Amino acid sequence: MFNLMKTAILMAAITALFMAIGSLLGGRQGMMLALVVAVGMNFFSYWFSDKLVLKMYNAQQVDESSAPQFYGMIRELAQRAQLPMPKVYVINEDAPNAFATGRNPENAAVAATTGIMRVLTERELRGVMAHELAHVRHRDILISTVSATMAGAISMLANFAMFFGGRNSEGRSTNPLVGMLVMILAPIAASLIQMAISRAREFEADRGGAEISGDPQALASALQKIQRYAHGGVPMEAAERHPETAQMMIINPLSAGGLRGMFSTHPSTEERVARLMAMAPAR
Repeated sequence: MFNLMKTAILMAAITALFMAIGSLLGGRQGMMLALVVAVGMNFFSYWFSDKLVLKMYNAQQVDESSAPQFYGMIRELAQRAQLPMPKVYVINEDAPNAFATGRNPENAAVAATTGIMRVLTERELRGVMAHELAHVRHRDILISTVSATMAGAISMLANFAMFFGGRNSEGRSTNPLVGMLVMILAPIAASLIQMAISRAREFEADRGGAEISGDPQALASALQKIQRYAHGGVPMEAAERHPETAQMMIINPLSAGGLRGMFSTHPSTEERVARLMAMAPAR
């Protein structure tokens, strides 16, 4: 419940930021133009993201005959989550990782690397795939698309103001110093809020995945193993070629050498594990 409230507050904050920056820098016309362009760009991503990312990772669809154990695991978890059966894919990558995609539960897909199937136990893999199905159930692709749209619109307003000068809602030029500060700081603030939304959704998917699988300890153990491989230098080649997709993974495979804290798309693995272990029943 806390993470749902946090997401709602953050979504309200990024919307309010867009309205305030739009009024200050672009006026009503500039604000609407930026929003229309951002919606158009992100609508394409939202509608076709599943096909695009699966192609980028050269994911191969599997079924009951080609991967009976893995496919059966997903089917059982989907039933427990009261979700339609998603399409199931396998990625030929040594790095252990997994992700979910699709614009809604009726058009969802889950994918896992051959590496994650090799290094995790059946219990741990089950916990990971339950986490991915929780993303599907929570419609996190839609939430991330809306936040990306708002962040993109704010960046466009800043670019408009940089090249054409800022205009407030009354059509007057903005104070040059104020306008310059806003042009620099507004996109950073929008990105920080967008990343905070992403971290909140990961916590919520951990919680939902633990409930679907009924085994929070297994998911915690899986996260620790995946993190060790990420820090151990096992590269995920497809993610390195397409770094914009790394945030979709259960653990960002590019995070080991990148920025942390507020500038991370994922919470720290230590905090995620601690929250999951707090959910585990007392022995």
